[in-house]
Order: sequence, then structure tokens, then C-alpha cells
Amino acid sequence: MRFSKDWKDYELLDCSGGERLERWGDYVLIRPDPQVIWDTPKTNPLWDRADARYLRSSEGGGHWEFRRKLPEEWEIGYKNLRFRISPTGFKHTGLFPEQAVNWDYAQQMIGGAGRDIRVLNLFAYTGAATLAAAEAGASVCHVDAAKGMVRWARENAALSKLEEKPVRWIVDDCAKFVDREIRRGSFYDAVILDPPSYGRGPGGEVWKLEDQIYDLIALCKGVLTETPLFVMLNSYTTGLSASAMEYVLGANLRGFGGSLESGEIGLPVKETGMVLPCGSTAIWKAER
Repeated sequence: MRFSKDWKDYELLDCSGGERLERWGDYVLIRPDPQVIWDTPKTNPLWDRADARYLRSSEGGGHWEFRRKLPEEWEIGYKNLRFRISPTGFKHTGLFPEQAVNWDYAQQMIGGAGRDIRVLNLFAYTGAATLAAAEAGASVCHVDAAKGMVRWARENAALSKLEEKPVRWIVDDCAKFVDREIRRGSFYDAVILDPPSYGRGPGGEVWKLEDQIYDLIALCKGVLTETPLFVMLNSYTTGLSASAMEYVLGANLRGFGGSLESGEIGLPVKETGMVLPCGSTAIWKAER
């Protein structure tokens, strides 16, 4: 399992009973996690002293319960990147720290390419991968359907002093945007995808990743240059294995040659020394 050892401002302190005990900068939060199926003793005293806990509702959704008043937002950093953190609905904070290992991977690929790289970041959320790619020297097109997330991403760029980097900030449906880019003749050397597991479109249409992913990758193939560098696909869908994602990439991109890899990504657990699985990544990359 791949994971970053370089976090300073974030720690997964412990995990048990369907929950994570996490330090986000100066604040300790407890959040639910369905992967935590074990019920080991909660010996860390911070389980009882956490600043806030997200409680799920039996009717769906949930709410934050605060032990003390927290700021509406605060900053944390990963290497040279800075992020605004804010406890939001549906347990989220605006950042997926397990993705740091993929930010590092993208930076290594871009930095070692020896040429100018254009990156398309789809379902780009608050922009961590966008900032990592931009810092490494790429020009980036950041696309997310949620206007608020794109605004948040731009704030993170400013915090990271990357606001002058060549980034296009796009609020749009990702698949429709890719289709238009193909028709415009706009091509990219790398594509990063972090699609949701499930959702509904503006017309009520249902999005399920496992039903849509093959067609989505087939569409993205059309926006690649003749000499692409990499395509990275992330998933938090338990019904979609890393190996299946790798096969989807290979079935669509084998004409470019290159190689494939896939596997789980995770977060090291301070209390146990083990690693909590936090999703999967599949990568196609060009031969060096």
C-alpha cells in the first residue's frame, strides 16, 4: 500500500469502531470511516478530548458536535502547499490527506518529463492535485462542477503563493467539458481523475462510478496528446477494485504503450504503526 510519510500538519492518531481520530494542525477531529471495521480499545486520551466529532444520523447525513468553539476555517500545509480546512457537511474538511502520495507522484512525473506538460484535473475538488502539478511546472486546467469548490481551490492557490501559475479554473460538468475540449482541438499530456462514487446530475440522472468509468476513460483518451505522460484514476468506491480500474485504463490506453500500476493508498496510524486503507489509485504512465 502506498502512503506518504511526509505529513507534519496532519496525523491519523488512531482508528477504531468505525471512526478516525485525526489531528488537523492544532485541532483534533473524530470522523466516521466505513473502512474501520475493527473495534480495538480506544486507549488514546484524545478520543475523549477531541475538539469536534461528526455524528451520523440514522436518517442519513449527520452533524458536527463541538467540544469547544473552533474557527470556521484554518490552514495546514504539506511541504510547500497550503490548504484551507473547514469542517463541512457530510463529515468532510476540504482535503483528502491520503492523496498526498499521489501529489508527490504527479510532481515526480512532471518534474522528470523534460518538457512542458499540460495537465487536466477532473473532479478537481479544492485543488490539491492542481497545486501540486502547478508547483512542479505544469500548466493546469482545473475542472469541477461545484462553483464553491473551485472558489476554495483558488483560495488554496493563493495560500500556496501559486495564484500566478498558469491554471485555468473551470466550473463545468467534467464529461461535457472534455467533449468540448476534444472538439476544440485542445489536448493534454496528463489527466488526473478523482470522480465521486455516486451522485445525481442537474436533471436527476444518477451517477454511479462503476457504471460510468469505462466510458469516462474512453472519452478522456480523446483529449490526450500523441505523447501523453500519465493518466491517474482515483476511487473511494468499495465495489470497484484497483485491479479493475487498472484494466479499464489498459483497455483504453494500451495503444500508447507505457505501463500500468494500481493499488490501495492509505494513511499511517500513529497508535498502531499500521496503515488504514483509504481508497485506490490506478495509473497509466509512459515509458521513460
